[in-house]
Amino acid sequence: MDVMSSSLQQQRVVVEQLRREAAIDRQTISESCAKMMKYITEHEQEDYLLTGFTSQKVNPFREKSSCTVL
Repeated sequence: MDVMSSSLQQQRVVVEQLRREAAIDRQTISESCAKMMKYITEHEQEDYLLTGFTSQKVNPFREKSSCTVL
């Protein structure tokens, strides 16, 4: 009997998860792509991969200069 109630409880958990997933608002791929392209176009000036850095000091990925004493 214990195994049966455990299985029943697991099935209830699965059903609840499926209900939550079914309630999620869905969008078509074309809508999602259009929104993504709009976002990218609006923010492309802030994208350092496209525009580059204004100076090397601003670049967090620049090679660190090492201090050497001769």
